[in-house]
Amino acid sequence: YTVTVPGAVKGWEMMRARFGKLPMADLLAPAIFYAEDGFPVTVVIARAWNGATRKLQTGPHAAEVFLPGGRAPASGEVFKNPALAGTMRLIAEKGVAGFYEGKTAEAILSVSKELGGTMTAGGLKEYQPEGVDAISTTYRGWNVYELPPNTQGIAALMMLNMMEQYPLAEYGLHSTKAMHVMIEAKKLAYADMLRYVADPKFSKVPTAAMLSKESAKQRIGLINPAKAACSVEPSKYSGLTDGNGGETIYLSVIDRDGNIVSLIQSLYSSFGSGLVAPGTGVMLHSRGGLSTLEDGHPNQIAPRKRPLHTIIPAFMEKGDVKIGFGIMGGFNQAQAHAQFVSDVADFGLDVQEALEAGRFNKDSFNGCDVNLEVMVPEATRQGLAALGHQVRTVQPRSGTFG
Repeated sequence: YTVTVPGAVKGWEMMRARFGKLPMADLLAPAIFYAEDGFPVTVVIARAWNGATRKLQTGPHAAEVFLPGGRAPASGEVFKNPALAGTMRLIAEKGVAGFYEGKTAEAILSVSKELGGTMTAGGLKEYQPEGVDAISTTYRGWNVYELPPNTQGIAALMMLNMMEQYPLAEYGLHSTKAMHVMIEAKKLAYADMLRYVADPKFSKVPTAAMLSKESAKQRIGLINPAKAACSVEPSKYSGLTDGNGGETIYLSVIDRDGNIVSLIQSLYSSFGSGLVAPGTGVMLHSRGGLSTLEDGHPNQIAPRKRPLHTIIPAFMEKGDVKIGFGIMGGFNQAQAHAQFVSDVADFGLDVQEALEAGRFNKDSFNGCDVNLEVMVPEATRQGLAALGHQVRTVQPRSGTFG
């Protein structure tokens, strides 16, 4: 049930038709090459791949594709997926019909049916991606843009609206006071996001109220400058899955004409659902895992309804300066976005410095626990602990931080 209709292929074609200059066959040619001829597996990927061995051994048709020779590829070994090359050739030749109809669609439906799933041929064929208007807020003179609900992008903007009420630049980069404000703002923003964000075609999401500066001023009344809050309202946790996705990529690209693409796509969990459509080389995602079975909840699972999505490419601009930015890592994303924007807007860091600055990450929705990258000074870690934060220090560039 976590496998909803895969949207990426029609999303690619929508972007190509609206903004691109090349045919799909040209765009897919490099990916077809690497699927057919292979690529050397990197150290980080090899480690994660090995950790998913049990899942790949149990997922239908997964081991034959992703455990060649019965094991995960080691670092430096060349991995090939010729079946995936064949699937992409069908898309190159037939367009989106090469995925949502015919051989590939039949394979997706067969593995769904094999496990008691409810996906239908009509659901695949009739699915359409949507062009949506970004939601935005202002922060220290910058305009910051996020995807609207059904994504968590609104939480990043809510954090920024609360953070803007404090003189963070005066507090200082990586200071106890600044990080305490951000961590507490995260808790409040995520509580609202989890309570209200859903597919707006099925639920009335109070987007305007959630984004209002007045709401932010009211919410910061709940932030105690001298103490961490271990529980905030409305944190009525609703069956959504805690934690970070493990199969997401983020990509930001700019061309010589100044066009910026901020793009993210994801299978959600490590190797998604673990289900491979036979003969296609396609690993199906598990993004539906963020739906809930709770009756009456805005994010309750329903036919043709999109689940809460964590994936959020973003933009920010001030005058002639325009930045496309994002990060992978499940519910790490919105809190990381707010910190990146603050690093640029409050502390004057350039893009590279802002990417490398130490961050906090809170992967639970309740409690006082918080992860801090080791680049955050020891004095700040001690200061936050004195305020009641349960600090765990994490080495840099880890999966915890996307």
